[in-house]
Amino acid sequence: MGMSAGDERAASPRDEEWPEAEKAEKLARGAALKWASGVFYRPEKLEGLGHYRRRETQRNNSIQSRLKSTVQSYLEGVSAGLEQLRSAAQEVQGVCQDLGAARWALLDSADHFQGLQQMRKLMEEHVQLASVVQVLPQIFSVHEVFSHILQLLHGQHLLEAHVELMMVEQLRDDILSQLHLRGLSGAQTTVLSYFSGLQDLNESLAKQLWDIVGSSLRLVREDPVLFVTAVRIIEREEKIDDALLLEATFLPPGRPKGWRQKFYQVLQDTITGGRFHAPRLDAEGPGLAKHLAALQKDIVSELHVVKDLMVQCVPAHYNILSVCTATYHQALSSHLQEILREDLDKQGLFLLLEWALRVYHSPEMMGHPDLLPEVDVSALDPLMSSELVDQTERRYVMKVKASVVEWMQRTLEVEFKEWFREEEPETDHEGFFQSALPAIVMQMLNENIQVASLITNSLQQKIYNMALEELEAFLGRLREALVQCGKEHQQDRAVPKYYISHLLAVLNNNLALSNSVSSLHPDTACREVPGSLQAALDRMQKKATQLLLEELLLDLQPLCLQLPSRKWLSGSQLVGSMCEVIDKYAKDFSRVRKPVFTLLLAETELLVANQYLRALLQRKMVCKSREERGQLCHRLLQDATQLRELFCGLGLDRGQQSLEAVFALRELICLKDPALLSLEVLGFITKYPDVSDEHISTLLDIRGDVSKEVRHVVLEMMAQHPQALPEGYRPIFSTILVPVPELPFCLRKGKCA
Repeated sequence: MGMSAGDERAASPRDEEWPEAEKAEKLARGAALKWASGVFYRPEKLEGLGHYRRRETQRNNSIQSRLKSTVQSYLEGVSAGLEQLRSAAQEVQGVCQDLGAARWALLDSADHFQGLQQMRKLMEEHVQLASVVQVLPQIFSVHEVFSHILQLLHGQHLLEAHVELMMVEQLRDDILSQLHLRGLSGAQTTVLSYFSGLQDLNESLAKQLWDIVGSSLRLVREDPVLFVTAVRIIEREEKIDDALLLEATFLPPGRPKGWRQKFYQVLQDTITGGRFHAPRLDAEGPGLAKHLAALQKDIVSELHVVKDLMVQCVPAHYNILSVCTATYHQALSSHLQEILREDLDKQGLFLLLEWALRVYHSPEMMGHPDLLPEVDVSALDPLMSSELVDQTERRYVMKVKASVVEWMQRTLEVEFKEWFREEEPETDHEGFFQSALPAIVMQMLNENIQVASLITNSLQQKIYNMALEELEAFLGRLREALVQCGKEHQQDRAVPKYYISHLLAVLNNNLALSNSVSSLHPDTACREVPGSLQAALDRMQKKATQLLLEELLLDLQPLCLQLPSRKWLSGSQLVGSMCEVIDKYAKDFSRVRKPVFTLLLAETELLVANQYLRALLQRKMVCKSREERGQLCHRLLQDATQLRELFCGLGLDRGQQSLEAVFALRELICLKDPALLSLEVLGFITKYPDVSDEHISTLLDIRGDVSKEVRHVVLEMMAQHPQALPEGYRPIFSTILVPVPELPFCLRKGKCA
């Protein structure tokens, strides 16, 4: 199946020209060998060799026939193409011959074209001269036309004047354009000088147009024809400007005029001219309200005119209503800023804020039903920026603050004078002492907060914060005034005459203020009193309570000085007298409302218990015998029981009383076996952790039968069981100072006995 050397040489040129054919042939031979080896790998398969040979022969014949038909069709197409190329080449040759003949014909007639060129130049000159001859009458009549245009302008025949003016301008511009195209710049100066009157006529026409536009709001109501005429002239000039700018070959002098833009400017200047430059006095004090009301009325009226009348007199693309609305809006914004530069009072600032933030957008002004929906200022910038609103609100708050401080100071001065009057304070329908101070203060603050709510929530919150700050400061000044009143009373207890009654009125007033503060909050769901203000109210209540207790103490001290004594021990009515004083004060205390009354009772009871224990511990009495101890225990029991029943009768629960310390102290004194004192003292200090070693030592001294060993055991036990004050514990003994025991005299190197 191999190829001979001659075959290989014969095939080599083809292989060099078609390397893919050689590769394909090798692949085909390899595939055939693979197939044959697979089919005839057994001897018995060789019997079908003839069958396979016939099948492959038929297959090759079929493929060859299809190849022949395909090649035949391709050859027929190639022959047709060659025939078409041959005919095209013949046609191209014919065209070349015709073009050559035409070229020689043109060369022969070149001399004749030279004569035609001269004829063309003459024709152009003739045309130019003819056009010049045609416009000569117009050129010579220019000054006459100028005079006629001037007469028309004086007679306000603006449309006719403008038509003739445009004709003269067109004549001038055509001449200038021709000179420009020929580069004759020197001649342009002569033409401009000849037509110099056009500039004055243009200015005269423009002046009349802008006077009409400046009176447009009046004219559209009285005689809209003149205004419409002005708009038509402006539109004509605008179209001429657009056409010249579109050509962009030659722009005549004075173009573009831009009269439409000038129309907007004049209209805006008219709107902002006199109305928004009001005299200074009109923007201050009471005159500000009238000034703003006049602005509101005029702007709404003029916008009605623009919407109903002027819109119909101008083209739709002018957007005249939107332009006027934006102009009014911007002018108002600038005008309000000018007014705010003045030193306005709080009423002026409030009026300005209310007008800018409420009235301006309300149905009474820009939200008027007759103006909507065409007039819409919501798409414009705010009349007052957020920064300006915040700054104005702060100025208003400062003005209100100064007014509130002044009124509060006057109220405080009146209240201070009331304390020194020869009359009791007034009472309410329940008989509780009071004064007009809480009502005046709260009404003043609440009114300012409610007024601020008419503007914005932020202003209301600012006023509310200011009100709380000033109320806190006022309570501080009221407390100082109360301290001053107390000092004067200490110098002369007869002044003020109704000192206690006024102190009780102060407590009721403080309670009323505390109950009313929450109602000031703008948010009804949030009624919490700020911590600093509550602390100021508590300090005020504490100071008034302290002054009342000091007054009570002055009446109790003469009686407490007699405790303890032998006379008291033997059965004196000393505690009965104390109860009478306490009862008298309790009747006065009943003129305050219950929360404060209960507090006064508790503080009074604590004061009485403290003074009783102080007298017992500071002026200690040593029992000389068991009988004296029994007598002392009996007296302590009677006194404590009498005082406890008094306070229980006044409405103070036993669990709230500090007199239980007297009963506990009595148990220490009554204990018969001193050896058990350590256990008893341990229970005592557990119940009253503010008891010190000195207090216990004094109690042991009062017993008179405690040995040094027992004392040492008791004090040692206390040292081993230090006590911490529990939360909410009311100290009783920590405010009682006992005398320091005198130390025995000792030599320098000796031991103390």
